[in-house]
Amino acid sequence: MKELGMSQTYDERSSKKHSFTGLKYIEKKPSVLKWALMTAFPVFLFILSLFLGRYTVSPDQVLCILGQKLLNLPIDRFWTDTAETVVIKVRLPRAIMAAMVGGGLSMSGASFQGMFQNPLVSPFILGVSAGASFGAAIGLVLELPAIGIQGLSFLFGLLAVAITYFLSHIYRVAPILMLVLSGMVVSAFFQAMLSLVKFAADDEEKLPAITFWLMGSLGSVNLHDLAIAVIPLMGSIILLYLLRWKINVLSMGDREARALGINNELLKALIIVSTTIITSSSVAFCGIIGWVGQVIPHFCRMIVGPDHKVLIPATVLIGAGYLIMIDNLCRLLMPNEIPLGILTAAIGAPVFAYLLRKTRGGWN
Repeated sequence: MKELGMSQTYDERSSKKHSFTGLKYIEKKPSVLKWALMTAFPVFLFILSLFLGRYTVSPDQVLCILGQKLLNLPIDRFWTDTAETVVIKVRLPRAIMAAMVGGGLSMSGASFQGMFQNPLVSPFILGVSAGASFGAAIGLVLELPAIGIQGLSFLFGLLAVAITYFLSHIYRVAPILMLVLSGMVVSAFFQAMLSLVKFAADDEEKLPAITFWLMGSLGSVNLHDLAIAVIPLMGSIILLYLLRWKINVLSMGDREARALGINNELLKALIIVSTTIITSSSVAFCGIIGWVGQVIPHFCRMIVGPDHKVLIPATVLIGAGYLIMIDNLCRLLMPNEIPLGILTAAIGAPVFAYLLRKTRGGWN
């Protein structure tokens, strides 16, 4: 917090209750019931999302379609081709993508908040969303196919964070303050380039397409997109999960972590690379989905405490269920589908304000 130039907001009583003793947090461990409920939350919403929609497919049809197509069960066909297409090619990949993106963004937010020792940061702090948005806008203006737009978005997201990371290394190591300031610079530059592309774009077709894409949506996700996105998303999620206990050490501060034998620069680089891949993939396939990486880690700390060994898996479960729920609301609340980014901001901002007041801006 001091490196960021901010006043210390950590609650004194929280620091006593949830503080480090060596390598262990002093806090209550989540019960089996809590883990069961957190696991049931995304599973229930995932199954429910296969039933919900303007085209009615009965629960028995959904279950039989999944059993025949995914498990090769010998079930006699009693459903239409349209019902099978809706379940297998539309709702199923959409629900899986929502779960991966929601869980990944939530985990990225928790990891960054631990690394930066600041509960207010988000996965977009290093400029990845601005770079990915610029890449997607270029692809839309050039009228590239969907895979080209997604590829440019992903590459420019990685490029933005790479510039941020190397720009911050004015010394042999990268202070947290320099990372944040470099991220602000890179984000401002790519936002300016995005505005230039929007200014030069065709008013009738390309500008509306760019604007709508930037609002975020899972409506265009299909099985092909899912096959491409699953490897970078799940690979980065698994890596962050394996690093979760080291984030505990890193959140103590660079000096303490170095004294405990942690290679700070390598660990920071791994966290940045993993979160960047998750965020770039999310923006490339779904547009900008804000507030998930800020709200969910705070909510999960209220449930399981600040220990990243349990916080990281908790954010994956709650984040996956949360984005599936928001996506279902986007599909059902109005005749036309609401852009995902609008609803995540409309719900996330007041909830985040409440959580900040509840936790006093601290970690408990």
